[in-house]
Amino acid sequence: MEESIRIQCEKLIDRHAMERCFIPYCEKMKCYYGKWHKEKQILFPGYLFVVSQDVEALFLELNRIIGLTKLLGTGNMIVPLTSEEESVLKQISNDDQIVTMSKGLIVNNQVIILEGPLKGREGYICKIDRHKRRARLELHMFGRKQNVELGLEILEKR
Repeated sequence: MEESIRIQCEKLIDRHAMERCFIPYCEKMKCYYGKWHKEKQILFPGYLFVVSQDVEALFLELNRIIGLTKLLGTGNMIVPLTSEEESVLKQISNDDQIVTMSKGLIVNNQVIILEGPLKGREGYICKIDRHKRRARLELHMFGRKQNVELGLEILEKR
């Protein structure tokens, strides 16, 4: 659904109104057929991110998109991401807007991230599911707290 709306936006919206649009993804590990496989999943299901310098023109152009049910905002105004929200997205995702897998250790019940987008952001982690190789984070996004699951492989527990 999100991908079809993204494709419509890229085809139908004037470049003056929209610089680009994207859907952030994250890598997660999933076990099937007895083996672990890396998969991409949408980071914020139901959300499409649009970069624009002319919000009024963008608002008018978005009326042409089939399947777009509502805009994140208040009333008839589009509300942009805060600088903090934008910073978090830029820090955890790569240039393709994909949050890659992180790797870490647990030492004395403390999480230490060795590599990946969660390095230095251990404080955001609320819960770790070692079996599913995932970490649940609580991020302040879209004006409220969002629980987000990211890929985290714990290499060792000491």
